[in-house]
Amino acid sequence: MKVLIVGATGLIGSAAAAELVARGHDIRALALPPLPEGAPLPPMEIHFANYLELSDEELRELFQDVEGFVFAAGVDERVQGPPPIYDFYEKYNITPLNKMLSTAKESGVKHAVVCGSYFSYFAKERPEMRLEYWHPYIRSRRDQEEMALSFADESFSVSILELPYIFGAQPGRKPVWVFLVERILAMGKHTYYPSGGTAMVSIRQVAQAIAGALERGKGAQTWPIGWFNMPWTKFLRIVHRHMGTPKRKIYTVPKWAFQLYALAEERRQKKAGIEGGLHLVRFADLMCSDQFIEKKLGCVPLGVEDDDIEEAIGSSIRASLRVIEGEQVLDMPSK
Repeated sequence: MKVLIVGATGLIGSAAAAELVARGHDIRALALPPLPEGAPLPPMEIHFANYLELSDEELRELFQDVEGFVFAAGVDERVQGPPPIYDFYEKYNITPLNKMLSTAKESGVKHAVVCGSYFSYFAKERPEMRLEYWHPYIRSRRDQEEMALSFADESFSVSILELPYIFGAQPGRKPVWVFLVERILAMGKHTYYPSGGTAMVSIRQVAQAIAGALERGKGAQTWPIGWFNMPWTKFLRIVHRHMGTPKRKIYTVPKWAFQLYALAEERRQKKAGIEGGLHLVRFADLMCSDQFIEKKLGCVPLGVEDDDIEEAIGSSIRASLRVIEGEQVLDMPSK
């Protein structure tokens, strides 16, 4: 099938494009210029444009002869801005996707895949935490899901991938994990982190999940994606090794200590007149828990295969260090 990928030159989009090309599909890419230098992009038809600025006619032209659609763009919870920050997430993650899905369906597209967040999964699984109430970003992802799934019917499948931590590096592109390495370096000789842990996947596995959802999706479906469930301490030991500090000690801090840090950060945001996507003090309840996802829920049905997660983490951390040390690469497009 011919597949339109929004964000096709980014880490997720390019990996999905490569996987789909390997399976015999044709790719039409929508991306912001320039291309990341040295990135091994697969053969595809590239259109450079800002998805927020496309007219109805331009969208219809992009969807001409397209059978599959992948939305691998938008912004995540790290973005901060003037309150209410929810409006920002709505602008980049919900409103344009609504327009694209409407046009896709009208144009005869059969399958759509949206790259979402595993926070949506936990919002549904742990209602007692009231994640949608406290966290604008999580609320926006749940609203995005409900909006997207409303388009699905017997002739148009919509699959939401609820994605966890993703590891892997793209040459020429700044990894999202620079912030983590900088935070660890700023701690001094030791690393202080809360208890708990997270689900994670490699970028190769995300690409397989996207391809699987396009090829197997029916109706309205949400897929919690997770293959490896790793405590923070184990994860940090891998990070330390690839930072070149394998003997660095890790101290597990209690939730109240994490909340003190979170309170200071929220006060800094308020003083600066900005708001974050997560209410950090309340987020401690989730951060200090096991944010685990069983592979049978999404990965196995979509045909995801095992991978070397330690090497995927390592590639992310090594690339982050090169950026910190001065390597010139593309940042993610500013929003």
